[in-house]
Amino acid sequence: MRSTTVTVNTSPISKTRYPTSDSVDVLLLLEGTFPFVAGGVSSWVNQIIRGFPDIRFGAVFLGSRPEDYGDMRYVLPDNLVHLQVAYIYGEHDTPPVAPVVADADTMAMVESVHTQFETNLRAPQCEHMFAQLMDEAGPDGKLSEEVFLYSKASWEYIKKSYRKHSTDPSFVDYFWTIRTIHAPFWRLREVALSCPKARVYHSVSTGYAGILGVLLKHRNQRPLMLSEHGIYVKERKIDLYQAQWLKDNRSVFDRDPSRVSYFRQLWIRFFEHLGYVTYQAANDIIALFEANRQRQLQDGAPPERTGNIPNGVDVARFAALRLQRPPVVPKVLCLIGRVVPIKDIKTFIRAMVTVVKHLPEAQAWIAGPEEEAPDYAQECRDLAAQLGLTDAVKFLGFQKLTDLLPKVGLVVLSSISEGLPLVILEGYAAGVPTVATDVGSCRQLVFGLPGEDAAFGTSGQVVRIADPEALAQAALALLGDEAAWHSASVAGIKRVEAYYAQDVMFARYRALYERNLQWQA
Repeated sequence: MRSTTVTVNTSPISKTRYPTSDSVDVLLLLEGTFPFVAGGVSSWVNQIIRGFPDIRFGAVFLGSRPEDYGDMRYVLPDNLVHLQVAYIYGEHDTPPVAPVVADADTMAMVESVHTQFETNLRAPQCEHMFAQLMDEAGPDGKLSEEVFLYSKASWEYIKKSYRKHSTDPSFVDYFWTIRTIHAPFWRLREVALSCPKARVYHSVSTGYAGILGVLLKHRNQRPLMLSEHGIYVKERKIDLYQAQWLKDNRSVFDRDPSRVSYFRQLWIRFFEHLGYVTYQAANDIIALFEANRQRQLQDGAPPERTGNIPNGVDVARFAALRLQRPPVVPKVLCLIGRVVPIKDIKTFIRAMVTVVKHLPEAQAWIAGPEEEAPDYAQECRDLAAQLGLTDAVKFLGFQKLTDLLPKVGLVVLSSISEGLPLVILEGYAAGVPTVATDVGSCRQLVFGLPGEDAAFGTSGQVVRIADPEALAQAALALLGDEAAWHSASVAGIKRVEAYYAQDVMFARYRALYERNLQWQA
């Protein structure tokens, strides 16, 4: 039997021993988040576990490769009784090259599933056919990794698909792209086999974590919950549109700038398929706000299984910070989040050129980890230096919000994609207004929903994506007018206290957990 990294329950970097258990109440399925990445979704996961001390949680962390992560960023809650760490692209022993014959009926099912994905993705049998194929993906199954890698039938099917679908002239690139896309399925099946028994599976995204949830539900006949903070497929599309590693072998004469390259399209469709299969399998599909729920419906989520549960924050904890604020509003604009392209840190830095021209004492603080995209982080530092902003722009790394928020005048969010940002709500609870791009639920958080919410007033400013001048002018309008700043601060406090307290969120999730814990197949 070949070795694998996915069932090891120690960190390959820190060698930390993780808690283990044979059974849990709720098994959280986490892709690239808690406990190795700080902020955002990870903060929410930590909050959920600690919010239900009577529930025995387990968690499976799915990462790309061990070297992409450092040590844990959170102290594990006492009721997290199992933590499993798996790397779907980590090093593993490739099966030895040997002749292998594929089962004809199984290969016919492979072709049928791919045909459904290509021509009729919303066919109800897609989820079940996919899960049945994954039952055969073990070493003793009819669709083992050896069959995929070395069988003549697999080779012939890849060639057939290339001739039928590919618009890229390179068969070699197509061949290796297909191998790379499919490789995680065997890793995920190994993870599914090693997970503890759970009464409920709860994935915090579609993608690989969602597919792991599909496999676990199919195998163990227990319910699957899905909570999406952003829309995973949408965010992967943004990543893929920006990715430099994807090949485009079209000549300059064949290349149409308005058309996405074939391999980029291939990856996008792959994640769309994963999302659809997860939606079909999930018993409950939870969005943070209505616009995202509508996007889930558009992407194939069954309407009767969808609903909205906004994020909530510990208002009392952050409210105490209001007493620590200085009498004069600090001329500090603070972006709290990971230093990654989707947060568009560069637009924030460029905005500071205008801000310091009018407010020379103003500072931009960037408070978040840089390990996830170190090249991008260095580009941001270089940009600040090129613009002569070294003294004004400070890279602080990860910071405790309770230390940070009393010292800042604005929480800034320059992202090109978001869900319902916890950091804006935490800022509101501490009395700090926001300037945010018009993404996710930011407009709802700043202006409120129609009715009593909107009557609280505006709690900041909303600007277009990738518009440094608009971001600068919005910040100046608040920092340069104490009355406007205080009005926005009061509106934010009222809004978060009325609609985004964590007790409301916990009550909604308590009802879902209790119903699913009692679920009978």
